[in-house]
Amino acid sequence: MKIPVDLIEKYNVPVPRYTSYPPANFFEDTFGTADYLAAVEQSNSEGASNISIYIHVPFCTQLCLYCGCNTHITKDRALMRRYVDALKTEIRMIRPKLDRSRKVSQIHWGGGTPNALPAAWIGEVMEILSSEFDFIDKAEIAIECNPAALDEEYIARLAAFGFNRISMGVQDFREEVLNAVHREVPTIPIEQLVTMIKSHPGMSVNLDFIYGLPFQTAESFADTMARAIEISPDRLVTFSYAHVPWVKKAQQKLEEYGLPSADEKVKMFESAWLQMKAAGYVPIGLDHYARPEDDMTKALESRTLHRNFQGYCTRETTGQVYAFGVTGISQLENVYAQNARTVKEYLEHIDGGAPLVVKGYRLTDTEKIIRRIINEIMCNQYLSWSRIGGEFNQTPGQLKALLHFSNEKLEPFVADKLLEYNDDEIVISDLGRFVLRNIAAVFDIHIGDPNRKFSKSV
Repeated sequence: MKIPVDLIEKYNVPVPRYTSYPPANFFEDTFGTADYLAAVEQSNSEGASNISIYIHVPFCTQLCLYCGCNTHITKDRALMRRYVDALKTEIRMIRPKLDRSRKVSQIHWGGGTPNALPAAWIGEVMEILSSEFDFIDKAEIAIECNPAALDEEYIARLAAFGFNRISMGVQDFREEVLNAVHREVPTIPIEQLVTMIKSHPGMSVNLDFIYGLPFQTAESFADTMARAIEISPDRLVTFSYAHVPWVKKAQQKLEEYGLPSADEKVKMFESAWLQMKAAGYVPIGLDHYARPEDDMTKALESRTLHRNFQGYCTRETTGQVYAFGVTGISQLENVYAQNARTVKEYLEHIDGGAPLVVKGYRLTDTEKIIRRIINEIMCNQYLSWSRIGGEFNQTPGQLKALLHFSNEKLEPFVADKLLEYNDDEIVISDLGRFVLRNIAAVFDIHIGDPNRKFSKSV
């Protein structure tokens, strides 16, 4: 796949990343704890019956300069111990509000760096989840890990706790890049860590990389992908670095080294796409790759792929997301809700007997339809008006009228060979994958709000 330069220039504009709709910068601080607790109880009778649990561990021993996540830089084990105890307490607070008949289909530990915690402490939280909830068969239980803090014993303990997917944030193999972005260099080669993970039956591994960092070139990133392919992960992700120094001030430091141009980033995307395809991996959405036999690939083929803040998932593992821990975002049928901003206020409120939700958003019926449409575009590169209409008891004509949509909005994408459409279907081409965010923005009734800032699409 070759992306013409004129398309890069045309579509490299600020648009939401659409990990949620509306995006997180629409959340309102008038939405609080009482609103969330009421929404949790309401969620038992609306939306997906499955439960997806997100555990946020904010701790990192050092700050990676590219990071856009919610982190707390510390090596204070006493603070971490208090935090783990608070997580356990928060889970016990929310559990009685959830219908006992509902089952957990997904658990995701994110950060920060979850494996900054001693493995035994992770096991304590998993024990509570295992004892308090029933699980579907083959629930996905995943954890994000810094490979610099992994070894054979830690991996074995994660497997014993029931984890069946480890996602390692490699970012790049080259020490020059890792040093520039202040990322720890693993002492155990990634190849060996993957072998250790795969030695446990049923355990799979993701490798995550970032392109667009200082000292990366199209040639060096191609070498990175070649080495990654040799390692043979089950899934691989190539994230485009999002430069948002107005949100994350530490990113300003990267400007001193210089960042690859949009054109150079596109070359990285192109070469990775070609290399992964040639190696037999299937492109998933903007940035994921999976093996042909992977459940994610099968979901894409049947156009039933889904995603949430934790990433892509199948319909089987899809559930309403209940988040625990500082800054965790719950994604329920009708609302989004974000927990306390800082570790200090999180601990204070949990110790005081109640969780703290500092902001959130209540979706309108129209926004829920748009969320579903954007999910189809971003996940399945496809849209059927009749299929979506059937879900919301609307005819295709009614949907289009509600969204003030006309086919003329698609014509620029058709002219650039990014998609094709008829009266009922929109099918996005391989080239169109590169501008999925731009295509999704066509359906966004909030796009153009001058009070919202987003990273560029390239």
